[in-house]
Amino acid sequence: MSEYSHNGRRRVVVTGLGCVTPLGNDVESTWAGLIGGRSGAAPIKQWDASKYPVTFACELKDFDPKNWIDHKQARRMDRFAQMIVAAARQAEADSGFQVEPEAERVGASIATGIGGLQAFQDCDDVLLARGPDRVNPFSIPQIIPNMGAAWVSMELGTRGPLSSQCTACAASNMAIGEAADMIRLGRADVVFAGGTEAGITPVGIAGFSAMRALSRWNDEPERASRPFDAERSGFVMGEAGGAIVLEDLEHARARGAKIYAELLGYGLSSDAAHVTEPDPTGANPARAMKMALGDAGISPEEVDYINEHGTSTPLGDASETKVIKLALGEELAAKTPVSSTKGATGHCLGAAGAVEAIFTILAVNRNTLPPTINYEHSDPLCDLDYIPNEPRQAEVKVGVSNSFGFGGHNACIVLRELVE
Repeated sequence: MSEYSHNGRRRVVVTGLGCVTPLGNDVESTWAGLIGGRSGAAPIKQWDASKYPVTFACELKDFDPKNWIDHKQARRMDRFAQMIVAAARQAEADSGFQVEPEAERVGASIATGIGGLQAFQDCDDVLLARGPDRVNPFSIPQIIPNMGAAWVSMELGTRGPLSSQCTACAASNMAIGEAADMIRLGRADVVFAGGTEAGITPVGIAGFSAMRALSRWNDEPERASRPFDAERSGFVMGEAGGAIVLEDLEHARARGAKIYAELLGYGLSSDAAHVTEPDPTGANPARAMKMALGDAGISPEEVDYINEHGTSTPLGDASETKVIKLALGEELAAKTPVSSTKGATGHCLGAAGAVEAIFTILAVNRNTLPPTINYEHSDPLCDLDYIPNEPRQAEVKVGVSNSFGFGGHNACIVLRELVE
């Protein structure tokens, strides 16, 4: 087997997975919840949301950062950093890779859409109530978005390339794609890649509510996130941390690592159109998909599954249906299974792509297509095969994962079973 891809670059494989999500605090419990059709939505418990327009979200359940992080260190982190360190620790253990002997050849590429939103709010509350002299000296290091990546590097001891993407809801896919490029270009042999978001705060819920972006199905939170369904009314806020270990194939084989899949392609584009609304034609996001397929050396006919961004918003889901048709062609699009796993996890913003990359990897690895839950009413604007409500067994050699963010950020990754 060649150690180089079709275009002469080093091949990049996935050797470790880790996550904390609204469905579980590890990969297996999360996957079981997803395949079981469970929703992670429920009334908000982290704070009293009873007087807010939206009173529910997809929160983590029973998350205790001290299971992965020293108590003193955990107190210095915002929740978004705690979550990605937990996910990265899991991925490290799953990969069986020891960082320290090769630390200078090990990188981290960790995304977030917002960063330390709770820390920012806490700092402002103290400033207004007690004055500038009482502000926590750790406030700024807790707030700034790069600290998810920084804490992963410090906790795991990586000393290679370190980057942090902050491109809204496309951020994790960009972190993963850029991590693959670090390995392809020879800048690292192993990279921890992924993303994290902890936006279920008063300002987060109030801000997205004011935009009319969130579903207001307060009486039925578990049914509120319903991608591609005709009654979709907005997304459900989620929080998560997801990390994967990407590794040069030759390096992984030399140490006898288990390999989940190969990361073959990465594509990105911009809409240059609107602050929040998607490209209504689908043309610009479709360019990211086409670029990723071209980078992978994969034809549209070879795509077996698409994990679509699918946030459960009226405009977004309709636009993304057009994206797939433009990228694959109408006839192939109609035959290609598509799901949005946000029906189960909610929209985890900057962490969405990381969690959904894990789902796509497992779909390829286990030949199981995760469902789009809460799909009850067809919409003529959304007329593809969305794997409604029940998982499906199918041969999955190639999976695609799409992520699109506010401001017109579009990113796509292509994963394939390892070909011997």
